[in-house]
Amino acid sequence: GGCVPSKKKHPTSAEDAAGTSSTTAPIAADEETHATPTVTESSENAQSVAATLKVFIVFYSMYGHVEKLAKRMKKGVEGVEGVEAVLYRVPETLPDEVLEHMKVPPKAPEVPEIKAEELAVADAILFGFPTRYGCMAAQMKAFFDSTGQLWKEQTLVGKPAGFFVSTGTQGGGQETTA
Repeated sequence: GGCVPSKKKHPTSAEDAAGTSSTTAPIAADEETHATPTVTESSENAQSVAATLKVFIVFYSMYGHVEKLAKRMKKGVEGVEGVEAVLYRVPETLPDEVLEHMKVPPKAPEVPEIKAEELAVADAILFGFPTRYGCMAAQMKAFFDSTGQLWKEQTLVGKPAGFFVSTGTQGGGQETTA
């Protein structure tokens, strides 16, 4: 997929003959095949055996707008059976005096701060942050910068991730932040 053609895809005989590819033709499977064992369970066992997937919703919110979005995301994620969402906030980098001067409301105590190494426990991660001049908030950038060890060890490889952003105006930078 994407803009670069796959080096593993071999042209089908129809492509060889016509010299073009068809978007409706099935793609030939790779040479390697992976067999998946079939497990039969009764419906009673299925509920007790199924593991709960943990989706971490990690956000930064100065005035509470992104926190409201994060709580809505949590509600949506938990609408899927077998999935649990957990809210975390990233650490604040501004001093308390500056936050007081900016009239920032206190953070909700029921949402804990996350440390970078805790991301390894998640099955999937959603990140939420406000946009500052077309970029992410510095607090979120500082958090991402603290994940260097996870990157080095490839701890998060294979974990699905997504993000959501918020701006004060339509066209206020969310498209460049994305």
